[in-house]
Amino acid sequence: MRNEDKSITINRKAYHDYFIEEKYEAGIVLTGTEVKSLRLGRANLQDAYARVVNGECWLYNAHISPFEQGNRFNHDPLRPRKLLLHRREIVTLAAATQQKGLSLIPLRLYWNEGRCKVEIGLGKGKKSYDKREALKEKETKREIARAERRG
Repeated sequence: MRNEDKSITINRKAYHDYFIEEKYEAGIVLTGTEVKSLRLGRANLQDAYARVVNGECWLYNAHISPFEQGNRFNHDPLRPRKLLLHRREIVTLAAATQQKGLSLIPLRLYWNEGRCKVEIGLGKGKKSYDKREALKEKETKREIARAERRG
């Protein structure tokens, strides 16, 4: 992560539930109150996913809280938001999600040079035994690190 990148929110559950094969950076179309709410760090990508529909990439279920001073101009917190990608990236993602059984998962929301960006990953779902294996590996690494610090 570069100095000018500032994370707004990270989808930690995505790495637990999916094997992330490729990552893409996408712009996101937002309203004014959404931008103000993101500046306050009020966003959640927990159940969010992306999908290619009619040659456009859309982000669904990303929760951006309403802005407190937004009054009647406030946005719907769960509205679909358009993602801005190059045409060839959209074609690649559409082909991958239809043929290979992969999913588009938003990994994090962040600021890059004053603009909000979404990092989306092309991921394959983990089975429950894969998740258990990952937890075992993580635990053994943690124990090895503890042992090295002690001795």
